[in-house]
Amino acid sequence: VINYTDAETPYTRIMEWRHFDQQADENKTILTKEYPQDWDRSKEAYYPVNDEKNSLLFRKYKEKANAQEKVIFGGRLANYQFYDMDQVFGAALKAVAKEFGEMAN
Repeated sequence: VINYTDAETPYTRIMEWRHFDQQADENKTILTKEYPQDWDRSKEAYYPVNDEKNSLLFRKYKEKANAQEKVIFGGRLANYQFYDMDQVFGAALKAVAKEFGEMAN
């Protein structure tokens, strides 16, 4: 995943999916480019809309999630906030270490 923040690049992110799958064919790939767009209610919101209604709904989901003893929730869905990919991977590694102890190399 490469994020682009400059004004000259028309997309905000490009992903090459074979890097997420160690069994992917190295001679083939899929590229995805994400383009910014204005949002309105007819479109799906990709990021949390942090208003009173959704905050209340999140608290209800969080209570239900906390009752699940055999599930570890993580990332944007679990914490109802934006994360960059490096933050998600770091949090996942911490969650594994907390749950299973430090893993030997």
